Amino acid sequence: MANKPILHYVNGRGRMETIRWLLATAGVEFEEKFFETKEQLQKLKESVLLFQQVPMVEIDGMKLVQTRAILHYIAEKYNLFGKDMKERALINMYSEGIMDLMELLIVYPFLQEEEQKKKLTDITNITKERYFPAFEKVLKTHGQNFLVGNQLSLADVQLFEVILMVEERILSALSGFPLLQAFKTRMSNIPTIKKFLAPGSQRKPIPDAKYVEMILKIFY
Repeated sequence: MANKPILHYVNGRGRMETIRWLLATAGVEFEEKFFETKEQLQKLKESVLLFQQVPMVEIDGMKLVQTRAILHYIAEKYNLFGKDMKERALINMYSEGIMDLMELLIVYPFLQEEEQKKKLTDITNITKERYFPAFEKVLKTHGQNFLVGNQLSLADVQLFEVILMVEERILSALSGFPLLQAFKTRMSNIPTIKKFLAPGSQRKPIPDAKYVEMILKIFY
């Protein structure tokens, strides 16, 4: 049996969470090696981190860094990256848009309280006026269960993840987007995703004050 991928990161979401989501969706078991101190991270930087940055995933004899490179390799390996160049172009386009929205949500917990109030308003507006309308339109125009072709892809996994992330901050985020609501229900019922959503999985909880404190201690 092939070795399980090994994920090197902190015990929290950050930029590794989408990688966890993608592996889990593909039904791939993985191991995690967490670093908890600045010194442990420094050792990784000095030994195996090509650009001195995480996340890093050991897979198929490689030590891959850079989030997009890791996601693309996993998606290609497990048939989640479309069937031809045109489909891959669309998947990449949707993925990049989703990652822009994700970045706002990843940064949010690190803001001061007053900044968070303003940022949450900004996130609400940009989500309901730019990102969710765009994907509602894609689903309507495409007329299929998934964003590209009629096959589950990296873009679907990321869209589902970001919907859940937004709903953690804005409960009514999907109000007025019936196709996205239906998409969320379909994705939730995929067996591997249902398993990852269940208690006890390797999915990480919403970032809290302890998570923020840990990140600041390790990285800064």
